[in-house]
Amino acid sequence: MKNRFIFLSSCLLSAMLLFSCKDNNKESEEKTTEVTTQSDTDFRPAFHFTPEENWMNDPNGMFFLNGTYHLFFQYYPDGNTWGPMHWGHATSKDLIKWEEKPIALEPDEQGYIFSGSAVVDTENTSGFGDGKTPPVIAMFTYHDPKGEEEGRDDYQTQAIAYSLDEGKTFTKYEGNPVIENPGIRDFRDPKITRDEVHDQWVMVLSANDQTMFYTSQNLKDWKLVSEFGRGIGAHGGVWECPDFIHMKVEGSDQKKWVLIQSLNPGGFNGGSGTQYFVGEFDGKTFTLDESMKDLSEDHNYWLDFGKDNYAGVTWTNIPEEDGRHLFMGWMSNWQYANEVPTETWRSAMTIARELKLTKTGETYRIVSTPVAELQKYKGQKFTKNSIAVEGKTQIANSEDIDLSQSVISFEIEDLKDQEYDFSLTSGGDDVLKFGYDHKAEKFYIDRSNSGLTGFNENFGDKISTAPRLSDDSNLEVKAVLDNMSIELFFDNGKTVMTEIFFPEQPINSFTAEGNDFSIKNLTINEVKLN
Repeated sequence: MKNRFIFLSSCLLSAMLLFSCKDNNKESEEKTTEVTTQSDTDFRPAFHFTPEENWMNDPNGMFFLNGTYHLFFQYYPDGNTWGPMHWGHATSKDLIKWEEKPIALEPDEQGYIFSGSAVVDTENTSGFGDGKTPPVIAMFTYHDPKGEEEGRDDYQTQAIAYSLDEGKTFTKYEGNPVIENPGIRDFRDPKITRDEVHDQWVMVLSANDQTMFYTSQNLKDWKLVSEFGRGIGAHGGVWECPDFIHMKVEGSDQKKWVLIQSLNPGGFNGGSGTQYFVGEFDGKTFTLDESMKDLSEDHNYWLDFGKDNYAGVTWTNIPEEDGRHLFMGWMSNWQYANEVPTETWRSAMTIARELKLTKTGETYRIVSTPVAELQKYKGQKFTKNSIAVEGKTQIANSEDIDLSQSVISFEIEDLKDQEYDFSLTSGGDDVLKFGYDHKAEKFYIDRSNSGLTGFNENFGDKISTAPRLSDDSNLEVKAVLDNMSIELFFDNGKTVMTEIFFPEQPINSFTAEGNDFSIKNLTINEVKLN
């Protein structure tokens, strides 16, 4: 079905000890044996991207060109656990319906093809253009497994490839690597941004416990101009998969630079997570905003507080008339990604999201919501203006609507110091719980009894929590469900939680529990792609 790259057999053993974005300093040793499903249930989501078969992790090289969104991703075509990395490829016209394409980049004598990015070089600054089609430049990390096996520190370098057919095929640059390794073991995941303010390309690169900033005029010759991050923010693991975007502050003419920085382990609820920083950039140095100057290890600047949104980055080349910052993450966690109970395929991406930068007082926050395109795929609809909740109350069931692939939206007015609990239950005893404790000002997800959980001790052992970042007296909730995932957007995306789960039967009931409150403006829409 797909071209296969056969690496030297001596490298394959060491390959299974590696991960990209890689799980260094991991909390528990990863198991890399082939895993078979524990159930005949097909967990594959309907409207989140998954590969047709085998292993996938980080989204890579995302760009928009001529009406098409391109998604590349870390891919191992010969097994359902992590292996020698390729760049898989998928395209979409609307960020919801995806079509998988042939593999875009394969390993070679310089190593595996780890995470990176791609940009459309509209002005042909690279010189790779043919005068007809703007070149697409992909930048990625070469990971040399032999070098790592030998104990060298310089086994990761940065390289580029170019495409003259809008990303269908790539030619690797004969001058690779374009950035040599200065002796840093975790030196990877280049993300390129066009810095219009300073008329240059800027690239952020993860280097163990910090972010390195590089600049270039031609995408081939890069200069290290600054470093950021030591002693700032969370450092429970290796920093990985950065992104750097210039964002307008909502409701103003002000702009700020935002550094998105994943790390593993060290996420808010354990394992993988993605934090962010807001500040200024003078063309060389990123300076943290005064409101974040004292950002400690235990902070609350996370794109997603759930356990299953990692290594996400934004699309490049979004047209100015669109103006959105569009984001997608890998919907898993390195604590258990190799062991989840699916067989033919492994891992899904989050729903595509729009990121916005807001300011309240002196505090900047990123808010995240599902892209508007999701609203085009509405099936059956179930609504209720008001539902009184006293004790355990059923909100909807499978006779009303198919809950397994749906978007649930509702409001709670005049919050009281109590818990607001919600349950999604399958035909068996599986139940996924989520809710809000207003007295503690914390949201939660509890998947401990949600179905198959025993494949890894870190999967259902703890209830995930998240702080409420709004002081509004009303609460707005949007839940996006797709067979094996829930994405919760509280307070219009101020707090977001994403987690996967594996019910042995489809979700067929939605209930609420609490002391004398009302659910307002309930809407449940089935998501139908056909």
